Amino acid sequence: MNIKRAKQEIKDTIESYLLKDEYGDYVIPQIRQRPVLLLGAPGIGKTQIMEQIAKECGIGLVAYTITHHTRQSAIGLPFISRHQYGGQEYAVTEYTMSEIVASIYNKMEKTGLKEGILFIDEINCVSETLAPAMLQFLQCKMFGNHEIPQGWIIVAAGNPPEYNKSVREFDVVTMDRVKKIEVEPDFNVWKEYAMNQQLHPAVISYLNTRTANFYRMETTVDGRKFATPRGWEDLSQILEVYEKLGKTMDREVVVQYIQHEKIAKDFANYLELYYKYQMDYQLDAVLNGTIDELLLKKAAHASFDEKLSVVSLLLSRLRGSFAKLIRQGEVLELVFASLCRMKAGLLDVQGGAAMAVFAEELDRVQREHEAKRAAELLTRREDRVYRDALRRLEEYQHRLLSGKNLLNAEREAVNGRALHLSAEGTNDQAFGQSAAGTDGQIFEQLRIWFNEAQDQLDEEETVTGGMLEHAFDFLEAAYGPGQEMVIFITELNSDSGSIQFLKQYECERYYRYNRQLLFEESGRAIEERLRQYENR
Repeated sequence: MNIKRAKQEIKDTIESYLLKDEYGDYVIPQIRQRPVLLLGAPGIGKTQIMEQIAKECGIGLVAYTITHHTRQSAIGLPFISRHQYGGQEYAVTEYTMSEIVASIYNKMEKTGLKEGILFIDEINCVSETLAPAMLQFLQCKMFGNHEIPQGWIIVAAGNPPEYNKSVREFDVVTMDRVKKIEVEPDFNVWKEYAMNQQLHPAVISYLNTRTANFYRMETTVDGRKFATPRGWEDLSQILEVYEKLGKTMDREVVVQYIQHEKIAKDFANYLELYYKYQMDYQLDAVLNGTIDELLLKKAAHASFDEKLSVVSLLLSRLRGSFAKLIRQGEVLELVFASLCRMKAGLLDVQGGAAMAVFAEELDRVQREHEAKRAAELLTRREDRVYRDALRRLEEYQHRLLSGKNLLNAEREAVNGRALHLSAEGTNDQAFGQSAAGTDGQIFEQLRIWFNEAQDQLDEEETVTGGMLEHAFDFLEAAYGPGQEMVIFITELNSDSGSIQFLKQYECERYYRYNRQLLFEESGRAIEERLRQYENR
């Protein structure tokens, strides 16, 4: 199966193992919770999905590469203890707690998460001395004398023997106690992940046209030559940093990540052309509505690879804008939730207590953010959303405090007048009501600022929608409703950020071309079924 299906299978397994009955006991007792054994070629994302699963399930994760451990660190060190048996005292060998088991308890103490995943990588590559301990671990969920805590699920990963000379085969007794999942590389699944993670568009567009280079593992007289999904993702990240630093990436750099010289050279050549198209086609101007006639002629007569690169460049700029809008929307959702929680307090307080209510909510959001970070439950994007929301709330606090200082000066003047009136026998209760009323207006000010931010987001959505319309203008003028438009629509449909934006923004041409694409695909499917019927 592919890595996406494997991820879902593991999530389903975890949810099943962690289900409790009405007495608070696990429905499937720990002894019957088979460890998951994930087998697949190196670099396809086995380790990475474990981090995603832990975050999505809201549980802890302790990960170890077992080949880095000795027998002593895995099962603990021996020591002598004294025990009484039948009236006689005996010296008995016991073991200190395993480093691995201790790390689970440390994780529980640090994060407060009582349930989680113990992930052991390269489990079928252990040394001769550690192999019996690994069998005991898989069969009995123990390291040495110490059991894995209740609520912690074992997931192990390994590589098939053709990829690693150190692989040891497990016997039938052990295999009959695990839940085996075999994973194979799948470009379409990885591409969906790559777009959601906003990997460099040059990497995605290159692999779109050369899918065979997505995963290659070859044995030659000079050793192993390979290209893996992990390599492409790491290459994407360093490529983005090189661009920010103004550095050039050539074949010598690419081959450090894609350790297959022919593929590395091919990608380096493609990247050079990709940058050239970026300069030649002035796509920023195109997305702003400026389309040059000479540019349209150049695009119409370009090679198919060049046309694909242009479509990819358009999509990457649009995806960046979509992602920015979605993130800003998520930030405002967090801010809105805080305002809702503060509303009653801000409207009911007396005197200067309103700022205390605001400070308390700000502190609550900060503690929530820190707790989730400590528990490693936030993705990088979610962490940034929290940071941006906190920055906006702190900005509101600063603006309120600045306005408060001016307000306090006005109050001092009014207060002097109130005391003077009181000396003349006038009730000063009215001033107290006036002060509370002024503080009560703090929520109204926050509401105004929030609405301004929402209006700004709506304006940016309109601008981004205009960019999408201009992209359609260019594609229609340069290529018409041909293959390039089909690719453009298909890529929009496969990106979650694009879909989320298009749910909010009404783009008539997107829906029109999408219906046409679905109709054509349906027609091809019918034709294929007719051919199969005729060949019977």
